[in-house]
Amino acid sequence: MAEYIVEMKNISKQFPGVKALDDVQLNLKKGEVLAFLGENGAGKSTLVKILSGIYKKDAGVIKIDGKVIDNMTHKMAERLGITIIHQELNMCSHLTVAQNIFLGREICKASVLSNLEMNKATKVILEQLNIDLDPDTRVGDLPVSKQQMVEIAKALSTNARILIMDEPTSALSGAETKELFRIINQLKSEGRAIIYISHRLDELQYISDRVLILRDGLFVVEKDFADTNIDEIVSYMVGREIKEKFPRVECEVGEKIFEVENINAGPLVRDISFALYEGEIHRHRRTDGSRKNRNHAGDFWCRQ
Repeated sequence: MAEYIVEMKNISKQFPGVKALDDVQLNLKKGEVLAFLGENGAGKSTLVKILSGIYKKDAGVIKIDGKVIDNMTHKMAERLGITIIHQELNMCSHLTVAQNIFLGREICKASVLSNLEMNKATKVILEQLNIDLDPDTRVGDLPVSKQQMVEIAKALSTNARILIMDEPTSALSGAETKELFRIINQLKSEGRAIIYISHRLDELQYISDRVLILRDGLFVVEKDFADTNIDEIVSYMVGREIKEKFPRVECEVGEKIFEVENINAGPLVRDISFALYEGEIHRHRRTDGSRKNRNHAGDFWCRQ
């Protein structure tokens, strides 16, 4: 049995005027989460689109379960159990949960669409993930977090074993993110492999087994998450050591364009005053962490 369920070696991809990938590699084991990291434009999306058959590679080798796959197509990737859960969810809001899950693979009896059978099958998948959803609920009535759970359930309904998650927590609250991590860890325990793309590096400690970092279309490093830290990851991503993540910038501000004096609104907003000037960013914070003191003071930064 191959050590890796996915092996991508020496992958290159050229677009007009841009070399998006240059001799890049990616390895993924069964039952692990690989954090796939890099700044915008590093080549992450291009590589996973090649893996899922959306783009054609210009050079390199792709192996699934140790077997070389030539001319990967989207349909071939689906048959191999490779699924992308995109940052922008691809749901039909006017259809139900079950209808979305079986979209394009509808269950029919005697050539008639069977919503009953699709609802039954959807309920089984949702129960396996411990997701409390009614299969007959219209997707457009669900919050984004639940829609994302539907996307995961849809992937599992196709027996997906390699899931690519692209910025899955970008629109989720803290509680919703925690629920997503629960599902990811459950999928890991079932032996499914996950490529996890995110810019929220603090999340990685809860789910990641290894990290792979690209920069400017080039492979930088691949290592166990336990053998690195966030500061080192950031330095790999940007190509230099970051000594101050949020440096203060001294500059002259412009004219006053907005001012608030002694605003009150119920018990939570008491005696608030501040001014905003051209060329600055104003963040409000409490001067005292206690719930009794609701007076605020501003922090200010200048735009560069």
